[in-house]
Amino acid sequence: MNDAGTEVREIGVPSMGLVLLVGVSGSGKTTFGAAHFRSSQVVSSDFCRGLVSDDPNDQAATPDAFDVLHYIVGTRLRRGLLTVVDATNVQASARASLVRLAKENNVLVDAIVLDVPEAVAVERNARRPDRGFGAHVVARQHKDLKRSLRLLRKEGFRRVHVLRGDEIERVVITPEKPWNDRRELRGPFDIVGDVHGCATELVMLLEKLGYAITRDDAGRAVDAAHPEGRTAVFVGDLVDRGPDTPGVLRLVMGMTAGGAALCVAGNHEAKLVRALKGAKVQVQHGLGESLAQLEAAGPAFTQDARAFMDRLLSHLVLDDGRLVVAHAGLKEAYHGRSSARVRSFALYGDTTGETDEYGLPVRYPWAREYRGKAMVVYGHTPVLEPEWVNNTICLDTGVVFGGRLTALRYPEKEVVQVAALEQYYEPVRPLTPAAGAEEREPTALNIDDVAGTRWHTTEHAGRVKIPEENAAAALEVMSRFAVDPRWLIYLPPTMAPAPTSTLDGFLEHPEQAFAEYAAAGVGEVVCEEKHMGSRAVAVLARDAEAARRRFAVSDGTTGVVYTRTGRAFFSHGHDELVARLTDAVSPLFEELDTDWVALDCELLPWSAKAEGLIKEQYASVGAAALTALPEASAALARAASRGLDVSALAGRVASREANAAAYRAAYGAYVRRTDGLEGVTLAPFQILAAEGRALAATETHRWHLEKIATLTDPLITPTRHRFVDLTSAEQRAEATRWWLDLTAAGGEGMVVKPAAPTKRVQPGLKVRGREYLRIIYGPDYTDSLDVLRNRGLGRKRNLALREHGLGIEALTRFLAGEPLWSVHQMAFAVLALESEPVDPRL
Repeated sequence: MNDAGTEVREIGVPSMGLVLLVGVSGSGKTTFGAAHFRSSQVVSSDFCRGLVSDDPNDQAATPDAFDVLHYIVGTRLRRGLLTVVDATNVQASARASLVRLAKENNVLVDAIVLDVPEAVAVERNARRPDRGFGAHVVARQHKDLKRSLRLLRKEGFRRVHVLRGDEIERVVITPEKPWNDRRELRGPFDIVGDVHGCATELVMLLEKLGYAITRDDAGRAVDAAHPEGRTAVFVGDLVDRGPDTPGVLRLVMGMTAGGAALCVAGNHEAKLVRALKGAKVQVQHGLGESLAQLEAAGPAFTQDARAFMDRLLSHLVLDDGRLVVAHAGLKEAYHGRSSARVRSFALYGDTTGETDEYGLPVRYPWAREYRGKAMVVYGHTPVLEPEWVNNTICLDTGVVFGGRLTALRYPEKEVVQVAALEQYYEPVRPLTPAAGAEEREPTALNIDDVAGTRWHTTEHAGRVKIPEENAAAALEVMSRFAVDPRWLIYLPPTMAPAPTSTLDGFLEHPEQAFAEYAAAGVGEVVCEEKHMGSRAVAVLARDAEAARRRFAVSDGTTGVVYTRTGRAFFSHGHDELVARLTDAVSPLFEELDTDWVALDCELLPWSAKAEGLIKEQYASVGAAALTALPEASAALARAASRGLDVSALAGRVASREANAAAYRAAYGAYVRRTDGLEGVTLAPFQILAAEGRALAATETHRWHLEKIATLTDPLITPTRHRFVDLTSAEQRAEATRWWLDLTAAGGEGMVVKPAAPTKRVQPGLKVRGREYLRIIYGPDYTDSLDVLRNRGLGRKRNLALREHGLGIEALTRFLAGEPLWSVHQMAFAVLALESEPVDPRL
């Protein structure tokens, strides 16, 4: 019943899946979709026709429209979003392609059928002038629908909901999350490896973990609970091979019933259930022992045990997606998904189709390739020791074979074990180290970490795609030119310009930056002088021992200074620069109680690194212009003296000559003589990180600038700045005057940033001066401001946000002690995104 007392029908649809609206033209699918789903969730065939033909009713555009529709639907399903298809879907072939798309993305698919009378649909279409087809089209669709109603439930739908008459108006749609989605459970957990009928060892392990065991009158363990509310999670394979499969099931069933435990299915449970249902299976690998023990336990217990095992899920997603438990492990693309393919992987792993010398399946080492953010804990293949492989760990340490029963405390990552009392079963294959563990050191990198198209799930940048072609370009730079990756804990992001100004004579102006941040709810910003230098990152250890301990670098080097593409700044003199800079920033080691720091800087002057670029790209233009244009002016003056009217042309040439002189002065301001490191300085403007602290993400810019201001070594150039209360028109005006003075004196401009770390807004907006922009857009750019004001900033701004988030993610991963490949993925992704087709002048 609803609030008005009317009986309603509740329909559950998969929150991560596909819903097909099925009905003839005029059945009300579009109205139904708009009433029950968000507009972003509904993909309409009419809308797609409009996209490809500008006419939603152009039936000739249908093939192209459905290509677009399938692309959008497939993309949304890959991203795990509820997607509703608004099309007639009355023909089996049309439905089949969409059901196939759902299965390819391992999500569930439902159908909602709006079965309205043919006459009603015809009458509705007649009232719509945009529907030019006749009643015969609806009649044909109605016939297809009636034929489909008999077949729909056999086409792969999870559920088929048929609505008729008033029922269509009295429906409540309820999104249902997947059963394996238990993200709301945050632990702490004790994850237990394969038990295989070893009930005594299971009790011993639970007691060692601190659980209180409950026993029945016969002395059998029937429940257990932890005094601190911890939850046990079993990775499956509770049964077979061991001496007391009923005892293990009895205890785990009691714990799950009481809310003290969770359990996923193992391949041995799946086979045992099939056997108990009467299926013909091969009685081997300990199945015979389980069947005999269950027979002795009695039919009532066996029936309960079968029902319990039959309900077990393939995997669980826990702790807001940070933890995944599956019997044989699970690659990232399958986390939280629902399909036979996912269940097969979770129960049996990824097999190659081959058998080894022992006759057992050869399993593909999925953990070696795993790069997901979620920790995956699994069992299935017994190993000598539980070892971490790319944020995964196998807990099957062969207790039934005389090894140990293992648990992992989460989130503590503490391993707890008990030894088997005896060997209960002879292993077919000797226990071996975990696949990949023996060949992956924490500092080892693999090309597969970064090659190909990758999706990175991050805390600070969200979900970021790195296309294969971008990765290839970055790989070329990283593999040939980058510094030792152990130092490469951060790459700086690109920076977006302020929104385009409409003020006369200006392309960029501070007021647009102030207005954007004020609209985003930022109360205070800092305006920092934008040094015209080369962006530099300095990672410095106090001494060689600190470098060895924190960065695993043992060659005696104590730091690096590298460019925004990860290259060392100087081929000669680099070690001297590191030594001098380490001395210059030494007060920070004491102030921050750290043995290392990472700094974001500008290396000055620009010409120290870009002298070749200046000569080849800028000086050549300036020299040519200032040679040719005076000659042209002189020639025009001679023509005028002969009575020719060349005044308009002469004026244009004179203007271009003045522009060329301003262009020459603009780049000349950033050239100064250096000799090796003599004349080189650095201007740090942010302390990125120190031991245990991602300072770029936690501290205000006031804090950063105050700390940096304590550095007085001549190698350090201070960064002039001022803070601005955006609610104060006076402070905004003063900051604008300061910017005008800076740029009039030859400065590049300023960077406007939120004073405190803020998510979901630009971390900084550059506001470049009127004269500096001549270097970027050419000497005569001020004559084309109307054209340049149409420059598109959207892609640059999106790129800046993603790269900033990836950089912070790299720092936080390094500080969290994650393996080098995990940190390097984030730094590499920043460089890869630099290959995006974005106007380099922005």
